Amino acid sequence: MTTLSSPPPGSTNRTSEPAPPTGRSRRRRGARAPARRRGNTGFVLACLLPALVLFAVFMIVPTLNVFRMSLYTWSGFSPDMRFVGLDNFSRLLDDQQFVRAFQNTVALLVVVTVVTMGMGLFLAAIMTRQRLRARNLYRFILYIPNVLSVVVIAAVFSAVYDQENGLLNGTLRLLSLDGLQQVWLGDQKIVVYSVATAMVWQSLGYYMVLYMASMSSIPEELYEASALDGASPTRQFFAITLPLIWQSLRTTLTFFIMSAVNLSFVLVRAMTGGGPDGSSDVLLNYMYKQAYTNSSYGYGMAIGVVIFAFSFLVSLLVSRATRREPLQF
Repeated sequence: MTTLSSPPPGSTNRTSEPAPPTGRSRRRRGARAPARRRGNTGFVLACLLPALVLFAVFMIVPTLNVFRMSLYTWSGFSPDMRFVGLDNFSRLLDDQQFVRAFQNTVALLVVVTVVTMGMGLFLAAIMTRQRLRARNLYRFILYIPNVLSVVVIAAVFSAVYDQENGLLNGTLRLLSLDGLQQVWLGDQKIVVYSVATAMVWQSLGYYMVLYMASMSSIPEELYEASALDGASPTRQFFAITLPLIWQSLRTTLTFFIMSAVNLSFVLVRAMTGGGPDGSSDVLLNYMYKQAYTNSSYGYGMAIGVVIFAFSFLVSLLVSRATRREPLQF
């Protein structure tokens, strides 16, 4: 049997009472701290170096090359390159097709952003705050388009918009609404909105799930207290939900606008090719045609510079316009 015995009187317990650091040990610790910091800094730089090299090689260098090539006239294949300065940019001002593509891009950004963000918030609020049966099934169905390839979505909507055998015109005939049938991808007045519908369908589920995640983190006590004060669900949405998810909404808004520029190019390329008669052309598609179809590589790069400046300016404006003091809960 093991027993614990107390130390004899007068003995010193060195393990329980460590000796205070002397001046020499303090100087050693002070000399080791900067060396340790230098070691940590070197380790952090070594970890970041591969990512910085890849970013410079695949992002910074190609971007600078686009700016450089926009100052030249080049077919893209011949060795002859001629420096023309800003002539490619001055040509853009007189290019009516470029102006039309720019207008279509802005229209798609405004329409698709407003509809997608609005419907995403509305559906997320219903899914989060209302007790719906088969809520997970609805969320799954709405999220499916986001996992599909954009080319597949373009094929689906091309079939839906088919003039003779499409789902849309077929449904209108079934409902005896023959007068509402349209050539959805052949009418210059509505083809942009037909593409916009496909963009909304592709993006809606993703942003709805993001907003649902943000809304589910709001404490339930806030809604219960407001309900006791007589606040309606609509009042709760604008007074509690929207302010508390504002930072998330702001981030997704900027991200969506940038991704919509790329999404519009893929859908337009796959569904209409910019037609009929360039009525559905967007900036990226027009740049692609100039650089790789018309062998005007320098002119196409000038359009690329305009797209870069436009995207940067829109991001800056959205960030400034939506800036608010973050709320804590």
